[in-house]
Amino acid sequence: MNDLSNHPLERLVQRAEALMARIESVLPQPLSAPDWSASVAYRYRKRSSGHGSLEPVRHVASLGLKDLQEIDGQKEKIQRNTEQFVNGLPANNVLLTGARGTGKSSLIKACLNEYAPRGLRLIEVDKDDLTDLPDIIDVVSTRPEKFMIFCDDLSFEDGEPGYKALKSILDGSVAAATPNVLIYATSNRRHLLPEYMKENLTYTHTDDGEVHPGEGVEEKISLSERFGLWVSFYPFSQDEYLTIVAQWLSSFGVPSAQVESARPEALVWALERGSRSGRVAYQFARDYAGKHAQA
Repeated sequence: MNDLSNHPLERLVQRAEALMARIESVLPQPLSAPDWSASVAYRYRKRSSGHGSLEPVRHVASLGLKDLQEIDGQKEKIQRNTEQFVNGLPANNVLLTGARGTGKSSLIKACLNEYAPRGLRLIEVDKDDLTDLPDIIDVVSTRPEKFMIFCDDLSFEDGEPGYKALKSILDGSVAAATPNVLIYATSNRRHLLPEYMKENLTYTHTDDGEVHPGEGVEEKISLSERFGLWVSFYPFSQDEYLTIVAQWLSSFGVPSAQVESARPEALVWALERGSRSGRVAYQFARDYAGKHAQA
């Protein structure tokens, strides 16, 4: 009799437990540490359920610093800052800006490969997930490695939440006060926010002729100013482009005599794409090396 009377209650408890488990499965969970031995680079991924995770990058690009040509000045600045960081010395958050395909992201990946044996690690975070930066920093703050938080193609529209989150981290909030984390970001525009002609009207002039930007303009430039190191990249000349082409062709095993004869094709390739960037040079070299390897 007692078993029969308890049976509906037991079923109700079971259903309640199942419902609670389903609810818990869709609630955001605390970010957990990944297997740090799985890779030297990680991506922060956020699922539609709201769960975030640090996923190891299984195949890290094998770029080396010596592979990057015609950006020696930029390379020296980034390498010096990264060397200081890895050595536990004061170093700056870095903003790399300039023309597309000129080596901004490649330089960061090359630095990772250079310093990974000495404990450097990279975590790539999309700008839409920058609001989770404090959680990511909490996970890595007690690790012995040094972490570059990498934000590629960074730019914001007015009012995006990631803007304020990144600004807070760069300001040195309590959540970011850890010596083993730096932000390395790339962008095609210097000030990270769109700029409009009408904003020029907010500039004011003092009696002695000085020009002062208005509050709106000040806000737009305030984020980029929080990066301690700015490194600018510029479009390549024809000779610089051909030097990069030759370097990539050589790295793919193309004989030196053939490298020289490939110059006209490389120029046509760049003309068709409207760009003499390092990316275009790399793409041409891959096409040329693959095509002639089959011949």
